[in-house]
Amino acid sequence: MRKAFSHHGFTPLFAALATSMLGDSLMLIVLSMWVKSLTGSNAMAGLTFLCVVAPSLVAPVFGMYVDRVRRRPLLIWGNVASALVVVPLLLVRDASQVWLVWVVAFLYGVSFVVLPAGVNGLLKELLPEEQLVDANSALTTTKEGFRLVGPLVGAALFAAVGGGAVAALDALSFLVAALVIARVRVGEATPERGEQHWRHEMTEGMRHLWREPVLRHILVALALTVTVLGFSESTVFAVIDAFGRPVEFVGVVLTVQGVGAVVGGLTAPRVVRRTSEAGALTLALVALAAGQAGVALAPSLGVVMVSVVALGWSIPVVLIGFTTLMQRRTPGRLMGRVSTATDAVLGTPQTMGIALGAGLVSLVSYRAIFTTMAVVTLASVAYLAITLRRSLFRPETPPETAAETATPTPAVVPAGVGVEVTASVLE
Repeated sequence: MRKAFSHHGFTPLFAALATSMLGDSLMLIVLSMWVKSLTGSNAMAGLTFLCVVAPSLVAPVFGMYVDRVRRRPLLIWGNVASALVVVPLLLVRDASQVWLVWVVAFLYGVSFVVLPAGVNGLLKELLPEEQLVDANSALTTTKEGFRLVGPLVGAALFAAVGGGAVAALDALSFLVAALVIARVRVGEATPERGEQHWRHEMTEGMRHLWREPVLRHILVALALTVTVLGFSESTVFAVIDAFGRPVEFVGVVLTVQGVGAVVGGLTAPRVVRRTSEAGALTLALVALAAGQAGVALAPSLGVVMVSVVALGWSIPVVLIGFTTLMQRRTPGRLMGRVSTATDAVLGTPQTMGIALGAGLVSLVSYRAIFTTMAVVTLASVAYLAITLRRSLFRPETPPETAAETATPTPAVVPAGVGVEVTASVLE
């Protein structure tokens, strides 16, 4: 992980992103708590989360515009815009203004689509390819660390000083991030606008994912996995009930999972380098299936907790492995569209899985649900073992990377033609 920080441009970028992550970790829990406190309705509080995730369903539209601009200015002004987005929360006083919270939540969700796509593109411009996994690990580990304390601090601040103060703090975190990103020095050429029809331009990210066999097969496996992973959102409460614990004990479970996730983020670079991005992701899916099976078969709460650590470890390794692979195998000009296309491809089955899990938990036991999750996750592992058997644990250079980094010989370079060789490098 330290290798990424050896690059002078990554340190201020990391500081900026960590600052905005802290604000996000405080604000997200407060949005739903605020609606719950104003209306007394669990359903209306849940609708707040739906507003946040809704923009991911049309993410490719945003990706098209992300690829039309330089990434550093996008992140600067995107953070400024995000700060302005939360300011209307200062006006919320009673239940009649809940709609304002929902509008802010939706726009907040837009920033969750646009800004990460910009970060992926900027990292590709900023860092050498071999440092991408370290950068992704640093950012993912930091995010998971904030998830351990952010919701607790956000809830405490909401109770002590109200939602408006938390919103002001979140806006400040975005502004600080924008100022720090402005100090990052990176050479970016202005993207050239293609002559394609807008529909062709918008779907180019999705078509790239389909044309790249490694990315395509991994996305199929991940879509299958996140569908059943969504079952756990509701089923975790049934697990707690089965062992006679109060609903508040879910917070303890999430904290234990968070500890596993931090360890996963820290160890991911070593796993990736010893195998490959796809190999690390596959090993993490095996650990995920083991954790799910452990919960299904656990005779005691202690075994459940050990299984939850395995679940927590696996998820960041999957994310880091896939993100790094996507960055390596995607040309810079498509980075925004590919990132947002991934959001759409994985976000839709995850949403469906959450809804299906909410229905299943009242019909069958949690053990049957977690067993199903483990079986489907192992099916995803088997799919990858079959489709990527020759390259699963062997890093390989993507075709476009090889083409970009190969040194042209005089025999194939016409006289008088300027040739600029740009290394593909990579949040």
